[in-house]
Amino acid sequence: MAMTSTMTRPRNLQGNHACALAAVAAGCRFYAGYPITPSSEIAERMSLELPRVEGIFIQMEDEIASMGAVLGASMGGVKAMTATSGPGFSLKQENIGYGVMAEVPCVIVNVMRGGPSTGMPTRPAQGDVMQARWGMHGGYQIIVLVPASVSEVYEQTVRAFNLGERFRTPVVLLIDEVIGHLVETVRIPDPAGLDIQQRKWADVSADEYRPYAAGDDMIPAMARPGDGYRAHTTGLTHDESGFPTQDPEAVERVSRRLFGKLEPHRAEIDQVEELQTRDAEVLIVAYGISARAARRAVREARNKGVKAGLFRPVTLWPFPEKALAKAAKKAKRILVPEMNAGQIVLEVERIVGRDRVTGINRVDGVAISPADILQAMAGGD
Repeated sequence: MAMTSTMTRPRNLQGNHACALAAVAAGCRFYAGYPITPSSEIAERMSLELPRVEGIFIQMEDEIASMGAVLGASMGGVKAMTATSGPGFSLKQENIGYGVMAEVPCVIVNVMRGGPSTGMPTRPAQGDVMQARWGMHGGYQIIVLVPASVSEVYEQTVRAFNLGERFRTPVVLLIDEVIGHLVETVRIPDPAGLDIQQRKWADVSADEYRPYAAGDDMIPAMARPGDGYRAHTTGLTHDESGFPTQDPEAVERVSRRLFGKLEPHRAEIDQVEELQTRDAEVLIVAYGISARAARRAVREARNKGVKAGLFRPVTLWPFPEKALAKAAKKAKRILVPEMNAGQIVLEVERIVGRDRVTGINRVDGVAISPADILQAMAGGD
């Protein structure tokens, strides 16, 4: 996300509020959602901010309807967002799948809490990272971003909208409860200085237009409402015209593009942070609030002479495989702290092998501490 040097004055800002302010700055003009702890502050702030920019806020009857309204607004030409937590995210999955199949850009924020089921509504967790990738049925790709600070919540929310519009896809922003409710002193950029991605609109004649015909970039242009284009939208398998088909050749052709359209653009999508990984013998792979603890653990370990490093995926899905493989090349041990029973650790094992990898897990609603990581680094249980 390119920015000018113009920044606002320092302010104390909660993570959830930063998300709402960033969404409006990115051009979001429609929000539909249902209150759920610990994401409700996003809806509350959007209900205040959207009317100021002639946007629309709607509290829907449930999470399924909320996701449907967001898709409808986006297909109507408006940047749209919703926010929820674990149980609501589960309810949204069918309609998120529709958004993937119909290639509808939108942003879904999931402020993660303890689970399963209603779990611990006010306690933090990181248990939804695999659900964010694999929650829907069928084959597909999706973009998932995981911020680790209030300022990064702002940055990654803007980036979520930019990526959604650029690649015509739903984008998930995963924020664990600690980051969502954390208040930090931040400088947010002047909205006028943000680099905002606009949607790719059709510019061919109405007779030539096919809703799912893509060029070399594999991203179809959308029909701007009112421009005279005819478009058919369905969750059924379809050909380039948008109308349903079960013809094997057409399904294979369109599905392969849908499943693979992000891969040629990984340089734009992938984002990681590396801290002292070049000579790291102990590599910590962490995200969200767990990465904050890992950063402190790396500093303390280095002070004791242990060559520790941190690899932090900011783009969690698609998983940054090549960057991790490179960062882990010299590491003798790899630690993966997560507030779940072990999820991203499975990706790490797949990429670098199981022999060097150890998971550090908490499922008790308490954030992983630097001491937890240092104990594991020292060989403790």
